[in-house]
Amino acid sequence: MPLKSIPESLWLAETLRLSEARAGTLEDAEACRQARAGGGDLRQRLLVRARWLAQRDGLDRALGHWRQGAALALALLAALALGSGAGLALAALGDGSRPVNLLWALGSLLGLHLLTLAGWALGSLFGAGAGSLLGRLWLDLGQRLARDARSALLGPALLALLGRAGLQRWALGLLSHGLWLLALLAALAVLLVQLATRRYGFVWETTLLPSASFAALIHGLGALPALLGFAQPDLDLLRASGEAVVGGEAARQTWASWLLGVFLVYGLLPRALLALLCLWRWRRGLARLDLDTGHPDYLALRERLLPSSERLGISDAAPAQLYRPQAGSAPAGSARALLVAVELDERQPWPPREASGVEDAGILDDRDSRHRLLERLAGAPPARLLIACDPRRSPDRGTLALLGELARSAGQTRVWLLPAPPGATLDTQRLGDWQAALDALQLAHAGEAPWHWLEHGDD
Repeated sequence: MPLKSIPESLWLAETLRLSEARAGTLEDAEACRQARAGGGDLRQRLLVRARWLAQRDGLDRALGHWRQGAALALALLAALALGSGAGLALAALGDGSRPVNLLWALGSLLGLHLLTLAGWALGSLFGAGAGSLLGRLWLDLGQRLARDARSALLGPALLALLGRAGLQRWALGLLSHGLWLLALLAALAVLLVQLATRRYGFVWETTLLPSASFAALIHGLGALPALLGFAQPDLDLLRASGEAVVGGEAARQTWASWLLGVFLVYGLLPRALLALLCLWRWRRGLARLDLDTGHPDYLALRERLLPSSERLGISDAAPAQLYRPQAGSAPAGSARALLVAVELDERQPWPPREASGVEDAGILDDRDSRHRLLERLAGAPPARLLIACDPRRSPDRGTLALLGELARSAGQTRVWLLPAPPGATLDTQRLGDWQAALDALQLAHAGEAPWHWLEHGDD
């Protein structure tokens, strides 16, 4: 299956949908904010949200591991197919010490192939998942080889995405017919080598069934290959081979040509044509591959991603699993500088001084003020952002998450750990906790305000 032709954004969005349907909605306030800032319709915002959450939670890396595991699983299945095909040919002809029973040889070479081909045809006729056995084996083996717990839903999400576009049948069919084609090609190669290097005698035998029926069957099987130039045994050779091994060179070559022709026409040719058909339908159907934005799971996100009106002060339930915040930087949308404080008490003077060309965003002391500032920064990120924090407070997880989110909304960010106000003391242990937490976020910090950097962009 050509996985590279499947858009990663669609695959990740469908995987997140399945994950959230099972475990609940992820903490996605910043992801939704980024999606709203980017604009577009619901589909576009769903894809932006999915990409952001996948990068945050490592799902994009898990997808890379899954692709590697799937490629390795496909290589192993291909090697197994080649080995199985060679084994079928060796078992069908033997070592030349005994005559080759034509019907036993055909049964060995084409029996399992025809059974699975009939199963695929019935599955396609009645709408079942054709090639599901090999497909399920490939998915399970790929998941094991990926060795990444986060990739558990990537396989089911892929099948759901393909099934919605009507591509699952053709994708798994391409996998199934492709592997069978490899097996039959390996068998053909071994047949040619054996027939070229050993002398075989051919015979057909029956005890219970009429000899005339068997002779008619063998003659009928050779009719189509004869149209392609393969030898067709005449009635005298058919009758003689049913009674004993005919040892003449011409007889041996006739039966060898008949066997190869039947193998090509009823074995290789159907698999090759069906593989091409599946490949053609797959390529045509890729244009239909898309999200089902009318799915209830996606409609539940509509108001957050495409709100009918902007509302403030929405309180979301705490997520079942918290993630570790990380800082970063956004491309600066302007040359402006911004100064903001987080949860200061009344004894801390604010703003501490007037700075030339610096905008004061005030003090973030509640959810509404944080939400308004983040929405503002999502549309117009500043070039420089200085965040003032009171190190007498504990660096709790919510504050650190806010710092990381603010940092991702600005070109450059620094944190100013304010000195204690007159009459207050600063706990050195708590100051060390702040410094360690900011180092983990990879945020520059200092006990003195970098005013020159904030105003002019350099130190």
